[in-house]
Amino acid sequence: MIPARFQPVLDELAPLSERFRAAGHRLYLVGGTVRDLLSGAATDAPGGELFDFDATTDARPDEIKLLLRGWADAIWTQGERFGTIGAKKHGPHGDRVYEITTHRVEAYHDTSRKPDVVFGDQIEVDLSRRDFTVNAMALELTADSPTLVDPHGGAVDLLTRTLRTPLAPEVSFGDDPLRMLRAARFIAGLQATPGPELVAAVTAMKGRLEIVSAERIRDELDKLMTLPHPTAGLWFAIDTGLADEFLPELPMMRLEQDPIHRHKDVLTHTLAVMENVRPPAEQPPDRPAFDFRRTRLAALFHDVGKPRTRGYQQGKGVTFHHHDAVGARMTRKRLEALRYSNDDVQAITELVALHLRFHTYAMGWTDSAVRRYVRDAGPLLQELNVLTRCDCTTRNEKKALMLSRRMDDLEARIADLAAHEELAAIRPELDGAEVMAQLGVSPGPVVGKALAFLLEIRLDEGLLGDDEIRSRLNSWWLTEHKE
Repeated sequence: MIPARFQPVLDELAPLSERFRAAGHRLYLVGGTVRDLLSGAATDAPGGELFDFDATTDARPDEIKLLLRGWADAIWTQGERFGTIGAKKHGPHGDRVYEITTHRVEAYHDTSRKPDVVFGDQIEVDLSRRDFTVNAMALELTADSPTLVDPHGGAVDLLTRTLRTPLAPEVSFGDDPLRMLRAARFIAGLQATPGPELVAAVTAMKGRLEIVSAERIRDELDKLMTLPHPTAGLWFAIDTGLADEFLPELPMMRLEQDPIHRHKDVLTHTLAVMENVRPPAEQPPDRPAFDFRRTRLAALFHDVGKPRTRGYQQGKGVTFHHHDAVGARMTRKRLEALRYSNDDVQAITELVALHLRFHTYAMGWTDSAVRRYVRDAGPLLQELNVLTRCDCTTRNEKKALMLSRRMDDLEARIADLAAHEELAAIRPELDGAEVMAQLGVSPGPVVGKALAFLLEIRLDEGLLGDDEIRSRLNSWWLTEHKE
């Protein structure tokens, strides 16, 4: 019995299904699309993004293109050598994206980073080579009536939240070792329990991840990190040893006691901070939006330097600056190894480097210190403030409230200063051209020194006005000439 919520999808796909049926081919809605429709997770919410349709067929790529012509509004063929033809069609909800793939079998060789692709004719064979049983279901659209094809019990596994592979997990992970990391994502996303055979296979085969490109690992990690609650997936990766293969800094934190958060080790604290970073939609409406993915990653790395700063572990004389500097270097190295973009590396590393700055606020910050905090954070100010708030995981309600109020106070001071000064773009009151005109000098090192002098004034004292700042510049210039 096909759930009633499938009917709008069947109606939308009927014209395409008829084309394939008339040509003597079978067409199946497949994989995550069927899984999400069965679970009710896939919805075309008004004003939201449409979910995509994934389908598979016994037709070959050239035949798929012919059948799409005259029906699709656009067709693309970048994945044709893997059997996939993409299309876009305007429908009742807007522009829908379709990917239609020829039944296939694909497998990695022992030393290959790319799969061999062999086209097939049987849906059952295609489904058997998919990653997990919950994704190894298909709905035939070209039958006399819609028919669920579920040879591996995926519907039951979806209902019971069980994660298994269609074939033996050793075969599945041998076909594509990235599936071991993908298992972590499904454990977290579906709140699923992995079967004991799956856990044993990942534990034994984790080293196979080395043949997977860093880019694919990075993309899978991003998908995990942007789930509502990724912690269960990360614990799976840590407990099986899989994390050692792509993020060894994470298990290193497991047994390191945090002298600030005495009730938990550094890893437990780190995962709690990461979970505290909620999507912008769940943040208070009066706070600006922030980059959720980057902030989540910064939370994952924010204390990565603690196991390397022995003095910190012992609670002896290691400054916040030293801890942050070590953590920032380690973060940069790992992000670069995972082939993150230069922008991501710079932003996440900077957040790690700055995340403890706020803890000196209790000592009393002058307006100058607030300006420097804003200047150093730059465009990452909102992400830094979110990370700082989320870094409070203490169970002491009184202490948590105190830290929250301090951040409220800092943000209020930033807003107050911003109302009187252009804090969003702190710069000297005079630009280079004005400095040269005022001093009668040509471009050169002296202009840079003058601008640095003016910037320090701006940070320390704020905006002074045109007459005063030019007077200060003249006095500095006279002093420079005397020297």
